[in-house]
Amino acid sequence: MAIQLSSRENPPTDTGQFIAMPTTEIFNERYEKLPRGCGEVGLIGMGGNLPRGYYKDPEKTAKTFKTIDGARWGFTGDMGSIDENGLLTFMGRGSNCINTGGEKVFPEEVEEIIKLHPQVIDCLVVGLPDDRFGQSVAAVVSLRSGIESPKDALLEFASAHLARYKLPRTVNVVNEVKRAPNGKADYKWARKCFDHE
Repeated sequence: MAIQLSSRENPPTDTGQFIAMPTTEIFNERYEKLPRGCGEVGLIGMGGNLPRGYYKDPEKTAKTFKTIDGARWGFTGDMGSIDENGLLTFMGRGSNCINTGGEKVFPEEVEEIIKLHPQVIDCLVVGLPDDRFGQSVAAVVSLRSGIESPKDALLEFASAHLARYKLPRTVNVVNEVKRAPNGKADYKWARKCFDHE
């Protein structure tokens, strides 16, 4: 299943943005197709050449593959939006979404902004329980040497690119951000970094 392709004619764009395939669309939570350019974030649906399903797993197959208006679509749980020019902005996994004060924050969006800071090596963002807001945004970062007051510096940098409610309220600096061998984010490990707080 392909969401986007890059070629000499369609080179890669900024991190988190892609040229959507003609068979990629955005759907709301009721699996209704959203028009391109509407600005809404929804479920990324992949059409076209799809597998029949998961081997001997009808439950996972039914959850991932849906027939909508006679066409078959695959949903991996990723969220995003597509503008009127076909530019897909990837927001992240719906299951990782942080709900803070009624606002939705996608960790990947915050991570990508923080990683643009020249002193940041890597970053993971998670939601922590918060009595007032339900969850608060927290970041685990690894840094190059020479940055003073890391939290203040990172928040000042990120505030130029993110809404205030998306900014981490807590920043934990570690020597190395742990990832799975395939490079995937280890959000379980990242949450444990705040167990003492």
